[in-house]
Amino acid sequence: MQNQSKDPLHGITLQKIVETLVDYYGFDTLGELIPVKCFNSNPSVKSSLTFLRKTDWARKKVEELYIKTLPKLR
Repeated sequence: MQNQSKDPLHGITLQKIVETLVDYYGFDTLGELIPVKCFNSNPSVKSSLTFLRKTDWARKKVEELYIKTLPKLR
């Protein structure tokens, strides 16, 4: 029997999380849900990843939103 992680983020990259959220919400709505400059001012996946990799509290908010959004994606 294989042990599988119960963590919904297991094996998912930050880039995949950001791309999925941008595809689902768009940067405008994402910037309203998580008010950080990288989503509101000249947004791009690349600039968002740079910011989120340096900023733990913002990354945590993005990961929490992704987990809440998962049921809507299925």
